[in-house]
Amino acid sequence: MERNNLAYPQIFHIAEKAKDTFDIRNLQIGKPYTMLFSKDSLQTPTSFIYQPNQEEYVVINFKDSIHAYKSKKPIKIVEKSFSGIIRPDDNITQILLDNGVSQVLANKLSDNIYAWTIDFGRLQPGDRFKVIYEDKYIDDSVYVGVHDVKAAVFEHKGDTLYAFQFETDKEKHIMDYFNEEAKNLRRAFLKSPIAFKYRISSRYNLNRRIAYYGYKRRPHKGTDFAAAIGTPILATANGTVVESTRRGGNGKYVKIRHNATYSTQYLHMKSQAVKKGDYVKQGDVIGYVGMTGNTGGPHVCYRFWKNGAQVDPFQQKLPEAEPISDSLKGQYLEYIQPIRAQLDQIPYMNMDEFIEDTSPKISAEIK
Repeated sequence: MERNNLAYPQIFHIAEKAKDTFDIRNLQIGKPYTMLFSKDSLQTPTSFIYQPNQEEYVVINFKDSIHAYKSKKPIKIVEKSFSGIIRPDDNITQILLDNGVSQVLANKLSDNIYAWTIDFGRLQPGDRFKVIYEDKYIDDSVYVGVHDVKAAVFEHKGDTLYAFQFETDKEKHIMDYFNEEAKNLRRAFLKSPIAFKYRISSRYNLNRRIAYYGYKRRPHKGTDFAAAIGTPILATANGTVVESTRRGGNGKYVKIRHNATYSTQYLHMKSQAVKKGDYVKQGDVIGYVGMTGNTGGPHVCYRFWKNGAQVDPFQQKLPEAEPISDSLKGQYLEYIQPIRAQLDQIPYMNMDEFIEDTSPKISAEIK
C-alpha cells in the first residue's frame, strides 16, 4: 500500500478496522490481489481485494469509511458420467488422463471407495467400470477439480462391485460408500500398502527354496510389493507405531500395532515418515520404498501379525466395517434405486469397440 501512496498510519488504521473480518497477518506470499483507485487525477487507492484461494476473496474498502467483507465466487457443480475398460499394459489413471479426466477421480476410486475390495495394482485387461461423479467450476469457466463421486460400479475378476455414497449422520455430515445390499465397502485393512504401479514379486510361502542358498528351505513370512524407489508406503489400517528403526536384514522398517489382535510391518524402506509412538490412520504415508537390508531390488516386504504370529493376510477373514443401521437401511435402498438405474444405463464398450476404439465413453449433464 505504501507503493500506492498510502502512508503507514493510514495503513495501520485500515488494518485495525478490518481485523475482525480479515487479519492482514494471514496474507500469503504468492496469492493474487487487486488494488482499485479513484478515477480522478490523484488516483487514490479505494479498495484492496485479496484472493486466498480460487473460491474466496476478501474486500477491504477505504474510500469513505473503512469496512471489509468476505465472499465466494459462484460455484457450479456439473454431474458427469464415465465408463472405461482396462487395456493391456494400461491402468485406470492413464485411461482417465487420455480422455481429459482428472486423475483425482482415479485416486478417489482407489483410495476412498474400492481400496478395501480391489487391488488397483493388479487390474486385468477387460476389467471395466462406470462412475457418476461431480466436477466443480468457479464462475462457470474455471475448473477446480473433481468434487465428489456419487456412485460407481467395477467389474473385476468376475465380480460386479457397486458403490453408492450415502450420508449416515446428517448432524456430523458423515458420508460413506455401501454396496447394493447396504454393506459397507470399508474393511479393517487395505488390500495393499502401495496404491499404484507395483507388482507382487514374492508371496507368503513357508516352503520357499532359493537357488542362491542351495535350495534350502527358507520360509518367507511376508508379501513383497515391488515398486520404484521413493514410492509412498501406506498404513493399511489405523494404529500406533511401535517400531520405526533399522535392524539387520529388515533394513529400515515400521511396525504398527492396530489392536490386541493385529499388527503390520513394512520392511526395506528408503526412509520412514513416522516415529515410534505416532498414531496413524489408514492410508497415511508411513515411509518410502527402498532397498535397505537384505533385498535384491526395490520393494516393501509387508508382514502381517495375528495374535503374535506372522500369517498370510490374503488367507485371513478380516473384520469388516459396520453396515448401515437397520433404521436407515430401508431409506438407503430406496435412495439408491434411481441412481443404480442411472448407473446401469451408462453404456459399456463391447469387445469389438475395445479392440478397434479403446477410448472410454464420457458424458455430462448440468446438476
